[in-house]
Amino acid sequence: AVEHVARRVEQSGGINKYSTPDEKIALFRSLFVGRTDVFAKRWYSKSSEKSGYQPVCGNEWEPGLCDKRKFKCAQCPNRKLMQLTDNDIYRHLSGKDEYGRDVVGIYPMLTDETCHFCCIDFDKEGYQESAKAYLSVCRQHNIPAYLERSRSGNGAHVWLFFESPIPAKNVRLFAGSLLTKAMENCTRISFKSYDRMLPNQDTMPNGG
Repeated sequence: AVEHVARRVEQSGGINKYSTPDEKIALFRSLFVGRTDVFAKRWYSKSSEKSGYQPVCGNEWEPGLCDKRKFKCAQCPNRKLMQLTDNDIYRHLSGKDEYGRDVVGIYPMLTDETCHFCCIDFDKEGYQESAKAYLSVCRQHNIPAYLERSRSGNGAHVWLFFESPIPAKNVRLFAGSLLTKAMENCTRISFKSYDRMLPNQDTMPNGG
């Protein structure tokens, strides 16, 4: 890990609220480097109040092409995965949809099973102490880490960015060892708030 965010901002001339949308999108793309051939978008059901993420398909709901009663999306013969565009990122950063349906998700593991960033997710009760303990370990070892409040308001994400792609297995071992160290340093914290790590697999699952 390096001072990736600070370096990118410096190279871009300094991103701030007066920067153009194109400059902000370029910075976003330089940090969150993931799959370019597919991305996910958040969905929300007003009737059930449930939400989640699914890969964006260009043929979704198209008559004669999309039949969700007959096929699950992953098995659909007419599935057309879409690439992430600057407009998608613009809408994501603008956040104007009240139900969060403009939020995009990037798949961090590339097809060669490497990744450019890692996210540690702490959720619900005790997340503040757990996230702070994790950040503390990162700082002890001069590892740049960045804290973000989750969209629910009841959790936090700690982001680690890498200057070059690293095997996902090594990233998970690295990030996991930092979590273990945080647990050793702060025995009074249960760390029950630890939810998951992204990438959440060492290798590419069957079907990609």
